[in-house]
Amino acid sequence: MFFLRKAIDYKLNDNIPLSTPIDDIVFTVFDTETTGFDVATTDRLIEIGAVQVRGTTVIEDETFHTYVNPNRDIPPVIVELTNITEEKVKHAPTAIEALQHFFQFVEQKQSVCFVGHYISFDLFVMKHELRREKMKFRKPTFIDTLDLIGFIAPSYDMRDLERYAQAFGTRMYERHSAIGDALTTAYLFVELLEQFRMRGYRTWGELLRATDSQMRSISF
Repeated sequence: MFFLRKAIDYKLNDNIPLSTPIDDIVFTVFDTETTGFDVATTDRLIEIGAVQVRGTTVIEDETFHTYVNPNRDIPPVIVELTNITEEKVKHAPTAIEALQHFFQFVEQKQSVCFVGHYISFDLFVMKHELRREKMKFRKPTFIDTLDLIGFIAPSYDMRDLERYAQAFGTRMYERHSAIGDALTTAYLFVELLEQFRMRGYRTWGELLRATDSQMRSISF
């Protein structure tokens, strides 16, 4: 769940029995883009994209997308990589405004869990943006597709989302676009869930145990 000071409180719908079938779980698959990797100090959020997954179905008409005004310059290398220009973010919401809208989307969709590819980075982005506003980020329930891949195919040893999508034969969307990477991750995730179920696993609790990692124990 989230607890933000200043009486702002958004929650994941994560208080559900571990015996709940995976088919009944609602996931929010999301991705962020930033001005760089030093998000604890100088780099800032510039885009959030998300899509809903219900069980093993990607709901493409239930998406969230916003650019974010970082109140700083966007390095040329990031503009080239993401195609996010100063003009695109000039009138975009601030980070805290964008995150509030994102959390409202998550709550309205009754999401149980966040999903991302190398999701620790995206969570740290949110954490530090909230800290800048003197707000606290309580660690949510989340699944990293890397952990699920490690459970299903432990011989795979790579990080790149596109290479995994190719390896598992799933759809690919525009790279280094938050909504594009969120959609690519969502289709990779549902393929992984199908393979997970083919191995005889059916419940929310089994999915959490299979994707448990050191990341879950890190304080936010």
